[in-house]
Amino acid sequence: MPTRIRTSLTVEAERRAREQCARLGGEVRAGRSSKRLTQQQLGARVGLARQSISRADRGHGAGLTLDAWQRIGLALDRPLVVMLQRNVAGETSDAAHLAMQELVLRLGRVAGYGLSFELATRPSEPWRSADVGLEDPARRRLILVECWNTIGDVGAAARSSDRKRSEAEALATARWGDAAGDVGVVWLVRATARNRALVARYPEVFGARFPGSSAGWVRALVSGASSPRGTGLVWCDVASTRVFAWRRTPSVRR
Repeated sequence: MPTRIRTSLTVEAERRAREQCARLGGEVRAGRSSKRLTQQQLGARVGLARQSISRADRGHGAGLTLDAWQRIGLALDRPLVVMLQRNVAGETSDAAHLAMQELVLRLGRVAGYGLSFELATRPSEPWRSADVGLEDPARRRLILVECWNTIGDVGAAARSSDRKRSEAEALATARWGDAAGDVGVVWLVRATARNRALVARYPEVFGARFPGSSAGWVRALVSGASSPRGTGLVWCDVASTRVFAWRRTPSVRR
C-alpha cells in the first residue's frame, strides 16, 4: 500500500481541525448541561445517533456534516458561525502559533538551552510532537513547552500533555541514562481576553493542573534558572514579545 505523504498543509489543517472540534465539543457539553439534555435527548432532537453526539461531546466531531453541526447549534440556542479569516498572504497559515514558538526558542537560546522545534516525543510518529523542547544538560532535564493561542477542551489538552511527558521521558533517559531528571512541562498561553476569562472562571481546575510556580517558570524560560518541579502555566502577550507570570487567585495560591 502506498505511503501517504503528509504535507505541512495537511499537518496544519489537522491541528486546526482538532482545536476547533475540541472547542466545539466543549460548547456542546456546556449547552447540553444548561438545557439539561442527555446525549440521547439531543440526538433525538437533531436526528443523530447518541454515538454521534458523544463523539461531538468529546471533541471528535470532525466527521459530522456542516448541516449536522448547524442542527446541533440551533437545538442548543448556539447557532454555528462559519467564516474564513482575512487573507494571510505573505504569512504562514500558522503564523500566530509560530510567533509563540519563535519567542520560546529566542528566549531559550539566550538562556543557554538546547533547542528543538516541534520535538517529536515519539520519533516513530513525528506528527506527535511538543511545540518546543528545551534541553537543560547541566541539570539533565528536558522541558516541553506547549503553546496555546486558544485553549479548547482543557481536559483533552491536559491529557495530551501528560502523554507527551510520558513519551519524552524515554528521550531523556536515552540522552542521560539513569541520571536523567524528570521531564518538565509548561504551557505558554496567549493572554487574550478569552483565555484570561477561562482561567479566571475555573481557578481550582487550573490551580490543581498547574501547581508549579508561574514566576519560577518565567525565570526558567528567560534566564535558564532551575525550573519548578510542578507543571506550569505562564502568559505571553498577544504580540508574542514577552512572557509573564500567571497570578493565581488566593484560593489556589501555592
